[in-house]
Amino acid sequence: MRNAGPILTVVAAIFALWYLAVPFMNVKETLTGLERAGAVVTPDNPIERRDASSFGLVLKNSFAIPATYAQDRPRLPAPHQVASDLWDTTVEKKITSKRSLVYHGWITLSATLLGFAIGTGAGILLAVGIVHSRAMDMSVMPWAIASQTIPILAIAPMIIVVLNSIGVQGLVPKAIISAYLSFFPVVVGMVKGLRAPDAMQLDLLKTYNASQSQGFWKLRLPASMPYLFASLKIGVAAALVGAIVAELPAGGARGLGGRMLTGSYYGQMVQIWSALVLAAVLAASLVLLIGLAQRLTLKRMGLT
Repeated sequence: MRNAGPILTVVAAIFALWYLAVPFMNVKETLTGLERAGAVVTPDNPIERRDASSFGLVLKNSFAIPATYAQDRPRLPAPHQVASDLWDTTVEKKITSKRSLVYHGWITLSATLLGFAIGTGAGILLAVGIVHSRAMDMSVMPWAIASQTIPILAIAPMIIVVLNSIGVQGLVPKAIISAYLSFFPVVVGMVKGLRAPDAMQLDLLKTYNASQSQGFWKLRLPASMPYLFASLKIGVAAALVGAIVAELPAGGARGLGGRMLTGSYYGQMVQIWSALVLAAVLAASLVLLIGLAQRLTLKRMGLT
């Protein structure tokens, strides 16, 4: 509760800026609609309005400001329009309906969780190998870093096409792209955590004649837990982004990415923003769940 104040302040500031930006983003289309309805707008020449700045148009046509918040197809929907669409597509629609955001959100979440599990497992295994093998440290780590320089928007269609050509479709291609984005933070964080014990702690284990596996389970792994959970928070958010991006080149209407794509086809910005807000809520929820698991785990280990 002590942290609620700053968070609510930031949220309130975001909503205030959002509402403030709506008239400037929607004023040109609003004035065109009002002119067709018989209203007198300034300037009355459509070409002049097109070339004029939005700021000047709002100042000269302040009477049109309320109408900018009620456009059917706005450039920037107002928060209450997005909230209304979210209510309609999550509460008033059956979850099995393809018009339900719950339906699309579950599809994206499924790919996210599978990809996150694959990426986390691969990241931990690679980190263990890198820490315990000089050869892997010199060979695998540079390639892991280089892999993240490839834009995901470029590689996602390639992965989708290649896997589709061999008959792999549906959840797996999206999960692979999610894993591609999520494994790197886990590798980096886990390597840092496994190398966290200092020389004195390692020497103490040697005096007890501890084996390498005992050193791993008794010292390195417990020391890596704070680093692991921090990287998991980044990894799960990246996995969600990967799942959404993977749904775009598929060209289908399933998942939050597909929902955004169909919204862009038909100029339904409210639909796009609703999917974006739901994606943000999913990401925040997953990060909060990992944070809860972190607190419980570290408390049980006596590290908090």
